[in-house]
Amino acid sequence: MISHLSGSVLYVSENHLVLDVHGVGYRVHCMPRTLDHARSKREFSLHTHLAVREDAMELFGFEHPEELELFVLLIGISGIGPRSALGILALESIEKLVSAIAHGDVGYLTKVSGVGKKSAEKIVLELREKVTTLSIDSSHDTHHDDDDVFAALEALGYRASDVRDAVRALPENVTDQSERIKTALRTLSRS
Repeated sequence: MISHLSGSVLYVSENHLVLDVHGVGYRVHCMPRTLDHARSKREFSLHTHLAVREDAMELFGFEHPEELELFVLLIGISGIGPRSALGILALESIEKLVSAIAHGDVGYLTKVSGVGKKSAEKIVLELREKVTTLSIDSSHDTHHDDDDVFAALEALGYRASDVRDAVRALPENVTDQSERIKTALRTLSRS
């Protein structure tokens, strides 16, 4: 129904933004990296999906069409709702998620997304063939390869869920792997 919005950024919170489109404010749930990009812009465009339930209608927004495509595939799986799908997409680059699904890497999916083993197996089973048809443009991908960061922090005894949160909070401008580990350690020591 509502597949694209362009307008002025009125407000950005930690899990959604409000976009003014010709005097109408649309509340759109987005991934943290999308919200970060929106904070620095006056005008913003999003590819959107309107999720309709008995008790609510919610908009979910994505900067890139392939993010929306994968989101739609994920919510098509029984047991994965829009917020869960958004959470899965938020924690890793589209390229890595698609690769993990295509290669049946259940362990990687459970580590990165925080979904349980059964859900990860279901994702692989239902999407393995479908993800190969996605057209992924890696030119916009700003994620870093944080597998080693994740492994190093887990080896230090931190819980996987805490490590996931710390890695997710890493700023994009910290690109050196040792600096990413140090920054994540500071985050973990505060919690």
